[in-house]
Order: sequence, then structure tokens, then C-alpha cells
Amino acid sequence: MKAQKQRVSAAIFEDLAMPLFDQLYNFARWLTQDTAEAEDLVQETYAKALRGFSSFQMGTNFRAWIYRILRNSFLSSRTGLRTMVALDGESDEMLLPAESTTPENIVIEQANRETVQQALADLPVPFREILLLCEVEEMSYQEIAETLAIPMGTVMSRLFRARKALRELLVKNKEGGRHGM
Repeated sequence: MKAQKQRVSAAIFEDLAMPLFDQLYNFARWLTQDTAEAEDLVQETYAKALRGFSSFQMGTNFRAWIYRILRNSFLSSRTGLRTMVALDGESDEMLLPAESTTPENIVIEQANRETVQQALADLPVPFREILLLCEVEEMSYQEIAETLAIPMGTVMSRLFRARKALRELLVKNKEGGRHGM
């Protein structure tokens, strides 16, 4: 009976987890900046998620749950990152709407994927991960809050600051390219 229950649980896990494989790998690749390390991280994530699947509450957001496992595995593999809670000066204060020049507009205008990838790679991990979850993985603010285990206001604040930092890096890189720096 127990073996049958485990097979059913593993089948449910596979149905939920396998469609997310490519997305998780892409997120891991952006976080680690290394193909082999990303593969290891995704493998570790799936192993941990399968072992801990009994703790997942059906009907809740599986995607956010498995992304959190991936993120926590990544942070625990980095010295000093696992204690990172908030960035300096970060709070849940109300923010003004984003300027009309957003990172997305800059990306379209520049049409230079390499420049954008380098700028993303240069961002601090908290900024890089929140931009990836929002813009690449198209998670809602609520899903991001669940994935990163932070309040919704912090999601909005960090996303605002990440977009601003990315915009500044792209402008700096564009200006540096014009002046031959």
C-alpha cells in the first residue's frame, strides 16, 4: 500500500514538475552564470522537491514552491548569500510609477542581447533574480513574493530598484561603447 502511494505521489510530482524543467534550467543558468552548475542546481532542486513533495500542499502554487527550492539551493551553495534578507534602504514604502524608459524599452531599442545579458550578469543576485522571475518567467508579484519569501511591497520595491540599476548599467555600457572605453 505504501509503495503504491509513493508511486502515485511520484507521478503527481512528475506531472507538476516536468513542464517547468526548461524554465527552472533557464533561471538556474542566469543565477549561476555557468551551464554545468545550472544543470547540477536543477538536478539538486528536483531531488529535494521530490523528497519533500509530501510537504507540498496541493492546491497551492507548485511553481512558486519549486522555484523557492531552486533559489534556496542556489543561495545555500554560496557563502554569505543565505543570510541575505534585504538590501540596504529597502522598505515597503509607496513607489512612484516606473519612468517611461523601462529596461524593456531599452532592450528593444538596443536589440543587443549580449549587452543586456552582460548587464543582467553584473547585477547583484537579488536584482537579477527578481528581474528574471518577473520579466523572463512572467511570474506575478504574488508568485514572486511566495518564491522569494518576501512581502509584496518588497517585491515591488526591489523590482523598481532592479529595473533602475539595469537601466543605469545599459546606459553606462552604451555610453562606454561610444567613447571607446
